[in-house]
Amino acid sequence: MTNAVLHVADVHKSFGGLRALSDIDLQIVEGTTHAIIGPNGAGKSTLLNVCIGRIAPDTGAVVFDGEVITGKRPHEINQMGIVRVFQTPEIFPDLTLLQNVMVPAFAKRDGAFRLNAFRGTDGETEIREEAEHWLADVGLAGYKDTQAASLSRGDKRRLELAMGLVQRPRLLLLDEPTAGMSRHDTNSTIDLLKKIKARGMTKVIIEHDMHVVFSLADRVTVLAQGRIIADGTPEEVRRSAVVQEAYLGGAH
Repeated sequence: MTNAVLHVADVHKSFGGLRALSDIDLQIVEGTTHAIIGPNGAGKSTLLNVCIGRIAPDTGAVVFDGEVITGKRPHEINQMGIVRVFQTPEIFPDLTLLQNVMVPAFAKRDGAFRLNAFRGTDGETEIREEAEHWLADVGLAGYKDTQAASLSRGDKRRLELAMGLVQRPRLLLLDEPTAGMSRHDTNSTIDLLKKIKARGMTKVIIEHDMHVVFSLADRVTVLAQGRIIADGTPEEVRRSAVVQEAYLGGAH
């Protein structure tokens, strides 16, 4: 695929005697939403960790925007334009929502996270305005001065999404963005991610909720026991007997 922004090329990873990833060859096309699904222990989070430099593959390479990024540190990969939103929201609970979003905005500019970044720093006004913009975009404008610890789980996920978007990523990785949410919060998150999708941002989503997957994904890759067992459009994956047996039929 000549328009692939990310290529995971023949990646293998083992932890002791456990083979977590085998023969992973995956391409993420620019401007698409690509879902990665599979049962627990399939290797999904390990794959994302390889992509962001938290885990080094045993063999193979990750290529982002034509450049091999295998061996680079996570902050270097982040600066290149890959941003990950984690399954458990990684926020600063003692800071306000506005301050939470300002911290990664300064980090994107300066290359380092600093909790006091928003205090009297050059460019503070510009970054404050940008942070306010992204809080409004995820529906949290009215809570900008609220301490993050007081948010509901769904709003914490929205806050972390704003913290990712303020970095203006080329590629956004979302690890189970609706995990633990009520159906109302899940539907609100789907609507929010559809709005982001309409802007053409490239996204990879790990998700167990098939309603979320089939509402958002342009392409779906299915992992089982560290291997790709299916890859195609949502409808192709939905109809796959192999996928039904390995995952969809038993779990959903």
